[in-house]
Amino acid sequence: MAGLKHRLAFGTLVLALAWACCGHAAVAKPKAKADKPSASQAQPPGFLYASRPDAMQMADSIAERRNLDPVWVRQAIGSARNVPQITRWVLPPAVGTAKNWRVYRSRFIDPVRIAAGVEFWNANAATLERAEAEFGVPAEIIVGIIGVETIYGRDTGNFRVMDALATLSFDFPRAHPRAEQRRQFFQDELEQLLSLANRSGSNPLDFKGSYAGAMGSPQFMPSSWVRYAIDYDGDGRVDLFSSRADAIGSVANYFKAFGWQPGMPTHYEAQFDASRLDLESLLAPDILPSFSAAALVAKGVVLTGQATQHRGLLALVELQNGAAAASYVIGTDNFYAITRYNWSSYYAMAVIELGREVAAARRR
Repeated sequence: MAGLKHRLAFGTLVLALAWACCGHAAVAKPKAKADKPSASQAQPPGFLYASRPDAMQMADSIAERRNLDPVWVRQAIGSARNVPQITRWVLPPAVGTAKNWRVYRSRFIDPVRIAAGVEFWNANAATLERAEAEFGVPAEIIVGIIGVETIYGRDTGNFRVMDALATLSFDFPRAHPRAEQRRQFFQDELEQLLSLANRSGSNPLDFKGSYAGAMGSPQFMPSSWVRYAIDYDGDGRVDLFSSRADAIGSVANYFKAFGWQPGMPTHYEAQFDASRLDLESLLAPDILPSFSAAALVAKGVVLTGQATQHRGLLALVELQNGAAAASYVIGTDNFYAITRYNWSSYYAMAVIELGREVAAARRR
């Protein structure tokens, strides 16, 4: 899911998605007796939102804000169906669930995905080269994103996006630690989808995507589609479902908008001087670049090679490996830019390493 998705993976990757979508800290689910029953709990699973007064009230508000036909908006939202399993999948993992970079990595860097990446790159080499030249985003990063998201368009999701966004707009689980913030996010995305469908003359019920509402081979949320998707094949329309060129150009445009710096590495190797290491303060900013190279050295990080000449800010990124020792890298602003696509350092490393593996496979 680009942006806040954004973007999100599918049912086989529930744990991975939970880390990315729901934040890095696992939070206990409140006891059932503390929860008031939601409106959906009083209705049978799979009900239509036409029966919900709050949904119809929002339909009227969206129509007024966006200058849309209120009957059309009511019909679209009213035809959306509640999908109960979605509200389970967006909950964070249970307290005590250990993150494991090696396990996470194995879900994305495998022979099937690498072979698909080589095929994708070979078929779209000229477009990838053009995008890299125009936007400054390396081809292997674009290839890594589309591969991690959908195996190069093979798995874009079969949920009706209207169903997914309506479910998460009106029945987002109260047990989530950021329920109000996330509910508002999905309400905004629902509004963006309706506006997008109206402008393009599409039926909003025809859009298919992930269970969080992300669409197309790069898995853009509706707001990211509106802001960053571009017509890169020159056919006069933006199509992230069928046009590989539009997907490639849109991913590159997204990263440029989020501050990608051409020529800057995504990360450096991390080594430590144990006698001076202040790991707690180094990890406090999480993945946000906050330290100069000199500040990292003062806190016990040993820099080598290119890292010693880095002029921007850096972050120490921790990748936990379950019960084994954690892995560490030194992230740059470009590493941080990848996490703007999906707010997870594990995701960013998977994108980087898949792109590298595909590039290496092409050279063999």
